[in-house]
Amino acid sequence: MNRIIYTIYRIVVPKPLRTIIRRKNIRRKILKYYSSLPESEINNEQLEVLKFLESNALETFPYPFFSNYSPGNIDVHFDENNKLHYVIHEGKKLYFKRRWSKNRIRKGYSNLLREQDPLSAHRYLDGDFDVSGDEVIADVGAAEGNFSLSVIDRVKKIYIFEYNSSWIEALEATFSPWKDKVEIISKMVSDKDDEKNITLDTFIKEHDEITFLKVDVDGAEQKVISNSNKLLEPRRPLKIALCTYHKNDDEAIFTDILQLKGFKVSASRGYMVYYFDKKMKAPYLRRGLLRAVRK
Repeated sequence: MNRIIYTIYRIVVPKPLRTIIRRKNIRRKILKYYSSLPESEINNEQLEVLKFLESNALETFPYPFFSNYSPGNIDVHFDENNKLHYVIHEGKKLYFKRRWSKNRIRKGYSNLLREQDPLSAHRYLDGDFDVSGDEVIADVGAAEGNFSLSVIDRVKKIYIFEYNSSWIEALEATFSPWKDKVEIISKMVSDKDDEKNITLDTFIKEHDEITFLKVDVDGAEQKVISNSNKLLEPRRPLKIALCTYHKNDDEAIFTDILQLKGFKVSASRGYMVYYFDKKMKAPYLRRGLLRAVRK
């Protein structure tokens, strides 16, 4: 599709309909691609996805558990004190952006639940890969803050990084009961230091106690990791939950980097189909994240 036709297409066809069309096209490409491969080149986890896609529409999480989280089953509450909406997440109040409607919150929270389903490729913690009571977490790309809220009672301290100013008010409301152990930094963790950005190399000069790094930054993971040399240096015990689903080659790139730094690296179970990426290509199925440990 050339540029002129594509521009007209975007003007004429509403975005929701374009998304439906894109999902159908990608589903067809996935099934066609894997049907062209010898069976010996397709692993069991890929077969599981293909079986789902044969009889279901494409989803970011192409598994039956996706349908377990209906937005209609989510209760949204209103806080009269701060005039913000919230849901009860694992027994705690999780607040959302002021401008979000109840329906938008229900949709967003159902996606958060899918991400952390025990069978999800996006699940941060799993089995032996967990937090401990002495853990100091850097939550890079916190957004709603659901990960930090889930572990807040089981760790020593959390540094929450979120550059999107529209989330700060909600994060402050969510973590107000834990002001003694949560610090919110409204900057983007990136490859430079200025009013809006900070590198982890700079941050840990005064915060050298980080033991757990979680990174989910919409495709900017390479900027974060490439400027975290002091945090990744061999002398330091560290756990890392690093998202790899935003770009085609992130799993391979980050696996090599972390193994060279002395980490034991494993990928999350299963796959995601991040159809929002306009540059996605075969083999289409991406690991959600890497879990890395160095003792």
